[in-house]
Parts: sequence; structure tokens; C-alpha cells
Amino acid sequence: MPLLLPLAIGVALLVDRLGEPPAWMHPVVGMGRYLGWFRLSRLPAPVAFIGGALAWLLGAALVAFLSLWLAGWVLIALAPATSAPGLLGAALLLGLLLKPLLAWRMLADEAMAVEAALAQSLDAGRQRLSRLVSRDTSALSETEVREAAIETLAENLNDSVIAPLFWFALFGLPGAAIYRFANTADAMWGYRDEREWSGKWAARADDVLSWLPARLTALLLWPPSLRALLREARRTPSPNSGWPMAAMALRLGRRLAKPGVYTLHADGQAVQPGDLAAARGMARQAVVAGALLMAAFAWALRA
Repeated sequence: MPLLLPLAIGVALLVDRLGEPPAWMHPVVGMGRYLGWFRLSRLPAPVAFIGGALAWLLGAALVAFLSLWLAGWVLIALAPATSAPGLLGAALLLGLLLKPLLAWRMLADEAMAVEAALAQSLDAGRQRLSRLVSRDTSALSETEVREAAIETLAENLNDSVIAPLFWFALFGLPGAAIYRFANTADAMWGYRDEREWSGKWAARADDVLSWLPARLTALLLWPPSLRALLREARRTPSPNSGWPMAAMALRLGRRLAKPGVYTLHADGQAVQPGDLAAARGMARQAVVAGALLMAAFAWALRA
């Protein structure tokens, strides 16, 4: 069934244009609720680390089991290897199951909503940005708000689109589901505060699973210089997020910075109105190229 997963990727991206499913049936929301049950940060560091690791492993096992069961049910019920209608039906169902594990339209819409809010006022832009980032936005300038929105768009291009497609191409629905669980756990637990020890396993797991997709995402953004990309990508504390952000900064020719933490492409011009729209266009091109590449990868593995 070499065509099953490539067709499912196409279905998922087409359905993504319709938006997100309701929260009550969204698997990533369910992952977040599971992770929210655990309050391990008040425990001693070794106990918190072990508890966080066990909670992560249990959650990953549950996600793997459910996604494998659903994918298996589709294959058994529709027998895609036996007929064209079965193949198309299985691709449709797998695509519908894959869709909630990626989110391109929502990401692009949220980034552009920051620009729309800035058109109203700086405070509105700051408040809208606070929905996307964990940093304090209350004192950011208009330029810094746009920078943060572009950085978030680039970073989440990997987390929300390219990486789930990469792991889906490799391991099918369980691959994409486990990646999204790992990324969600890192987003909720992976901070250097009272959650550090309980979230350390989650942070490292996300680093490992995002390592190759983040670099692939950077290349899909087509930066003008690989040498500059290698230099700039290392400036962020994260081993992965710097790659797509640096690629975006270089492609736009703009300086992107998180005050007191990093500056990417310091020789670039300051971000201007209109750069968010340009960044969205570049990210959209990367989504199309990435989807085609992952579809070809999935087909080649199974041909």
C-alpha cells in the first residue's frame, strides 16, 4: 500500500483548511488534559524527575495504543490493499485522524491575528501575542511583537506541521501521535522553573524527536546561505528552535531577537509592517514542499 500514507497526507492538509475540530474531540486537547493531571513540581528533584518520566512514558504508551488501534481498525475494515475504493476510503479516514495532529491554518491565522491587532493598538497586539508565547509581552515594542510572532510562526512550522508529517511518513498514525504528545508535554512541562525536574524527561524527548525535522524545516524555508544558517541556528538555547527561526530571519533579511536571550541575523534590517505576511507566505511554501517531500518519503519506504 505505498499510496495510502501519501494520500492521507493530502487529505489531512485539505481538511486543515476547514479549521480545527471541537475541543471535546481534539486529541491534542486530550493529551493536555492528561498532562495537566500531574502536579510533580513540589516533589524533591529525583522523585519529580522519575515521576515525570513515568507519567510521560505512560501517556506515550496510551497514545501509541489508541492510535495503533484506530489505524488498525481502518486497515481491517476497509482492506485498502484489495481495491481502489478501499484504498481511497482508508486514506480518507487516516487523513481525518491525522488532521488534528497538525495545524497549519490555525498557526497562520494566529500569526496574522497579531498583525491585525497591532493595527488597532500596541496593547491589542501585545495581548494577542500573549496567546502564542510564554514570555511576558506587556513591555514589548511594536517591532518586538512582530519579531516574536514571526519567531513563533517559524518554530511552530516545525512543531505543528513538518515534524508530525515526518513521523507520520516514518511510522504512520502512531508516529505522528507520539510526536504531538511529546511536543505537548514539552510545551506544558519543559521550563526552567519549579517544573524543571518534573519536565526534564519531556524536554529531552522533544529535543530528540524534533532534532531532524527542525533542520529539515529550516531547509524547506530555503535560507539564502547554509553557512549563515549553521552559524545563526546555534545562537538560541534550544538545540532545535533556532533552526527554523534562523532560516526565516535569513530568508526575510530581518533581525529577530528575544531580548536578553538571543539575536538572529543581527546584521539584518528591523522587522517592518508587512513582514508577518511575507513570513506566512514563505511558511506556506515550506508546508507545500514539506508535504510533497513527506508524501514521497512515505511512498518510497513502502514501495
